[in-house]
Amino acid sequence: MTLLAIGINYSTAPLSIRERLAFPADIIDAALRDLWQSREISEAAILSTCNRTELYCKAESASPQILIDWLATNRHTSPAEFVPHIYSYTDSALIRHMSRVACGLDSMILGEPQILGQMKTAYQTACQAGTLNKQLGRLFQHTFSAAKKVRTDTAIGSSPVSVAFAAVQLAQQIFNSLSEQTALLIGAGETIELTARHLHRQGIGRIIIANRTYSKAHALALQFNGYAIALSELPEHLAEADIVVSSTSSPLPILGKGRVESAIKKRKHKPMFMVDLAVPRDIEAEVGELSDVYLYTVDDLQNTVDKNLQARRVEALKAEEIIDTQVETFLAWLRSEGAQNTIADYRMQAEESRDEALEKALSALQKGADPEQILTKLAHTLTNKIIHTPCAQLRAAGNNDRHDIIIAAREIFKLNNT
Repeated sequence: MTLLAIGINYSTAPLSIRERLAFPADIIDAALRDLWQSREISEAAILSTCNRTELYCKAESASPQILIDWLATNRHTSPAEFVPHIYSYTDSALIRHMSRVACGLDSMILGEPQILGQMKTAYQTACQAGTLNKQLGRLFQHTFSAAKKVRTDTAIGSSPVSVAFAAVQLAQQIFNSLSEQTALLIGAGETIELTARHLHRQGIGRIIIANRTYSKAHALALQFNGYAIALSELPEHLAEADIVVSSTSSPLPILGKGRVESAIKKRKHKPMFMVDLAVPRDIEAEVGELSDVYLYTVDDLQNTVDKNLQARRVEALKAEEIIDTQVETFLAWLRSEGAQNTIADYRMQAEESRDEALEKALSALQKGADPEQILTKLAHTLTNKIIHTPCAQLRAAGNNDRHDIIIAAREIFKLNNT
């Protein structure tokens, strides 16, 4: 049996292919059971995110063809359309790959932590579907331990590498507690949504989302228990904001110096942190001249992001060293599992011989035979049964010049070197 995986990700396949091979959450359970019922598959798990789809399994063969055929059938597509984009891994390469994925080393954003949660969800789904057993289940647990060690022993996740996250971290440095602050987010695109998500995770007190299209602002605000306003209502709410993040496609500035100055007066000069992530700018540059206003542009944050990304690359090298060690640890466990199976089989064989000899001895005792003779015969029979097969194999090894087997036997049975 072999640990086997195939997959595609953001670096190997375009979005059009990734979309077609993705598994929505509501069908993964059924898909897992279908994959697991394949004759050559004994364990299975599926990881499916916007950036990757990967199938993990324990299979009779190291050939990825069975997974390719199943994926094509299940996703109703031709193998020719996605095979040029897939990768496959077996055994030690798969162990390393899963660890790198869990640590964010294989992610679009180096070191991002979300993928670990997604892998844990994939594991839990497979557990609930009953498609995991000892080896693949143990590999997932080992992968999570490796990821935890990387997070603990390196700083790969400590430096923000998105401008949205950098903006939120900067806000945390300026304010003692985000739980007491109000954030006003202008726009409703991807950047603002990401900013809202980071603020929400950091326990922001209140979120106001302003957008030219109110329905978009309202839909986004609902996700984060926020409050939506139309862009025209901005002057009435600006003074409420301790944090302002703007990212729109407006060709002209939305906030000028005069409007911000009025808001500062209403706030009685309580500091306001402002981040302009738009190109062209949403906030006039002159706003940065105002006292009690901390204004940052996308360029200011991008410099930080670039430095932090380089720092993550350095930490990634340390992470790879940790993963090397973790791979060897799991391989050692797999090897020991092979020995355990042999031990179990050998013990079963010996117990069968014991039971057979004991049954005959008990039967003879019941018929009135001499107990001493029965015990002597039992000991003799057991000895012959236990050593017969090893002795026969050793004789065959000697006849075939297999001295390695003889040396191994002397070590296994701890025989004196005489």
